[in-house]
Amino acid sequence: MQRQHSGTGRGEAPQHTRAPRHGAMDDAVPAGRWRLLAVLLAAQFMANVDTAIVNIAAPSIQSDLGASGGEAGLVISGYVVAYAVLLVTGARLGSLHGHRRVFHAGMAVFTAASLACALAPDSLVLIVARVVQGAGAALMVPQVLSGIQLHFTGRQRIKALGYYAVALSGGAVAGQALGGVLIAADIFGTGWRPIFLINVPVGLLLIAAAMRMMPRDEKAGEAGELDLRGMGLLSAAVLLLIVPLLLGPDQGWPVWTWVCLVLSVPALRGFRLSQRELSARGGRPLIAEEVIRQPAVRWSLCAHAVTTMTYFALLFVLAVYLQDGLGHGPAYAGMAMVSWVAAFGLAGPVLARIPERRRAVMPVLGCLILAVGYAVTGVYLLSGQRSGPTMFVLLGLGGLGLGISSNSLIGAMTFALPERYAADLSGVISTNAQLSGALGVATLGGGYLFLAESGSAHLAARALEIVLCASAALSLLSAVAAQRANCRPAADGAPAVSAKGEGREGEKEREREQ
Repeated sequence: MQRQHSGTGRGEAPQHTRAPRHGAMDDAVPAGRWRLLAVLLAAQFMANVDTAIVNIAAPSIQSDLGASGGEAGLVISGYVVAYAVLLVTGARLGSLHGHRRVFHAGMAVFTAASLACALAPDSLVLIVARVVQGAGAALMVPQVLSGIQLHFTGRQRIKALGYYAVALSGGAVAGQALGGVLIAADIFGTGWRPIFLINVPVGLLLIAAAMRMMPRDEKAGEAGELDLRGMGLLSAAVLLLIVPLLLGPDQGWPVWTWVCLVLSVPALRGFRLSQRELSARGGRPLIAEEVIRQPAVRWSLCAHAVTTMTYFALLFVLAVYLQDGLGHGPAYAGMAMVSWVAAFGLAGPVLARIPERRRAVMPVLGCLILAVGYAVTGVYLLSGQRSGPTMFVLLGLGGLGLGISSNSLIGAMTFALPERYAADLSGVISTNAQLSGALGVATLGGGYLFLAESGSAHLAARALEIVLCASAALSLLSAVAAQRANCRPAADGAPAVSAKGEGREGEKEREREQ
């Protein structure tokens, strides 16, 4: 991929590149770029599938390997922990050593670990293989969003981000649906093992395709060395946050979970101070200060975190509700969100056709549609219904809202900063999504389990109603954050971003040329 330049020093405002005119966008992106995008998004899809697929397979794994409840939980959470902790590091490694090289390494590790998972003779081997698999995903996934930022501009970037968002949402839902189907099929008596074995031929195919489609890395990557101190502090902070969020609900929130959450605050503070010190010395921090300082990015991350939190919570809660509450099978539960993903996929083409003067309001509109989707589904349950096609159609409205908000928020962030911050932004967006997803499952999912503890269908429906109402309220808060991102003042010397996705300085330059 293209070479990135080193970041600016502390206090230096990012200089925005001028976006190309939209009249020539279709000609600006050759067909090879779209084939490259297909390879990148297939990798993103695989990583998200394996985030969710083991949720459905956990009971089968526990029975087959004689694993305890805690070991089954580690099979699920080990992948997510390694994935979340190493995302920012994976992004920086891509900018330092080449996106193509790091993508290949990540895909190779992911594929080999998937084979180890499929052949695991006991729970310990499976847990270790899942951690390695998550590390491989953390290496390859940040190169996906970085690749979109580096190779797509203007309207075509919006279209590419639409496909990217579908890979994110569709992968999580497909993981549940595919897991249910494969386990129910019990291919050659292998039970849960095909959910990992299927990654091997797909991974090998993607490695071969990436070797042909991805541009070769230049001899020298971004100047500088990996910030090992920052990597250690950030990894510690993310571990202290995500481990208690993942394991706390199942273990009844013991004291150690609260201690970890409290300690994550000074760890995050220490990480930020280390980044500022390194930047002041002229070094390249793990996350450039300019990325977090930009108000458009800060508020967009907040809005995206809240909507992602409600989405991952819904995935978890709906699967438990349909299986434990109503007694449906895993295949039925896995297919329940198909309408959500189908509606989510409409958002990309819709946004690509929105006039630029209207595009600035789309993040807020998407959050509001998401809130309405949660609310009308809650009203449907209040009317006495418990499931069925109508409920899934109503959920599709929420999928459309999430698709619009996610696409437009991620797009706004990528346009708010120049290309040299692509790796920083990719790692931050991905880590933000993983942490907020874990928080959603821990809070809203934990609340559902507490309210539906007796296992009766009536109480399960009431608990789902409460979760949907809370999700609607949170979506309204995300709309407020999205509005703040759109109406931010220029701060800390950073240029504000126009609705067209350009900095004011770049916009004025374009006007002078015209």
